[in-house]
Amino acid sequence: MSQSLSRRQTLHLLGAAAGALAAGAAMGEEPKKMIVHKSATCGCCGGWAKHMRAAGFIVEEINEPDMKAIKARLGVPEKMASCHTAELDGYIIEGHVPAQAVAQLLKERPKAIGLAAPGMPMGSPGMEMGEPEAYTLYLFDASGARDFGKWLGDKPA
Repeated sequence: MSQSLSRRQTLHLLGAAAGALAAGAAMGEEPKKMIVHKSATCGCCGGWAKHMRAAGFIVEEINEPDMKAIKARLGVPEKMASCHTAELDGYIIEGHVPAQAVAQLLKERPKAIGLAAPGMPMGSPGMEMGEPEAYTLYLFDASGARDFGKWLGDKPA
């Protein structure tokens, strides 16, 4: 099911996209390409992909018949799981992680397998329906997960 963005959400995304594109251009960087593995029946995954495109990322969406197998192959811990999994520049992005956090990850390049927003937090990118809830992003590797920050919607809380 497709959901339209409100005027406020659209303006916010445009502002975020302009900022991300300006920052990338100022640093002489090419847009980063990501592969998003998702279920064909999950609409919020497409919403997240739109959020990432608006922030200047090149997004290839692949509908997968078995997301558990994809997550296992890429090393996503079960506790970090969400509905979609992306591959980006040597990292795994799990779930509704805001573009701003992904840009921070790519800038800081911490030693980790990936960054996750476990579950499907209301108000996060792609999950804009309902009252936004605060949620935690986690860096994860083979030894476990560590806090990457608290978020509300697509902004640090």
